[in-house]
Amino acid sequence: MKTNAARILDRLDIRYELREYRFDPDDLSSDKVAAEIGLPHGQVFKTLVARGDRGGVLLAVLPGDKELDLKALARLSGDRNVEIVPLKEVQALTGYVRGGVTSLGCKKDYPVYAAGEIELHDVISVSAGVRGTQILVSPTDYLRATGATVGAMTR
Repeated sequence: MKTNAARILDRLDIRYELREYRFDPDDLSSDKVAAEIGLPHGQVFKTLVARGDRGGVLLAVLPGDKELDLKALARLSGDRNVEIVPLKEVQALTGYVRGGVTSLGCKKDYPVYAAGEIELHDVISVSAGVRGTQILVSPTDYLRATGATVGAMTR
């Protein structure tokens, strides 16, 4: 199934693979996604929606096996303080539901920050914008498509 995120990559002439999987609405964890699509957990990247006190809404892209360090993200984004956006606001801000959030094709062009670990892999997986479909893409192409700033933000 082509998603808006896949269409964006098509327009940018970026090669990718769509990989569909069975998802459990009660378990949308990245380790479950990794097992379903056959990639190591550290290559499946999750996209979290956050809000900085200076810059507003931003997206944090990090490996599924890591936790977001909010203070590090604040430093990277130029904010004094960053908080995760409440789940009830995510769909209104991005157009995506939990388990399907991607930095490709949000309702608005939010700044994207990617964890430095992204550069350790030949291929990463990110949500295609719907539950049950992942995009496998090279980190270089993903960073080009999203305009992401790369830096330390995990623990």
